[in-house]
Amino acid sequence: MKTSNRHSLTLGLPALAALAMVPASAQDASKIQPAAYRVVVDNPKVRVLEYTSKPGMGVCGSGMHSHPAHLTVVLTPARVRVNEGGKIVVVTNKVGDTFWSGPVTHEVDNLGGTVGKSLIIEVKTPDSGGH
Repeated sequence: MKTSNRHSLTLGLPALAALAMVPASAQDASKIQPAAYRVVVDNPKVRVLEYTSKPGMGVCGSGMHSHPAHLTVVLTPARVRVNEGGKIVVVTNKVGDTFWSGPVTHEVDNLGGTVGKSLIIEVKTPDSGGH
């Protein structure tokens, strides 16, 4: 499996916009978008979320949103647009692409014509607020 240290490219991609002032732990993606997230594992040390994105939909959440520090594993090929604090990049990911991201606030759109899936692995810390 390919690994990289690409900062913040969720689904390849993990913020310094106004929303970046909101603590990443303040938003629980699985509660905000329960139809798109499936909690695979949730224990005192780690939470693993499987995210499913339809074409034209956000890749790891809807609109501008936040994540705590996490590892992402791409499960399906994806072409995505990432907007992080006004910096916009377009990225193409392959199955198995893996990367780490610190806490981030961004918007990521599925530009491809197919359903995208990824695993988002959040490592819990005493100050992470439970996720």
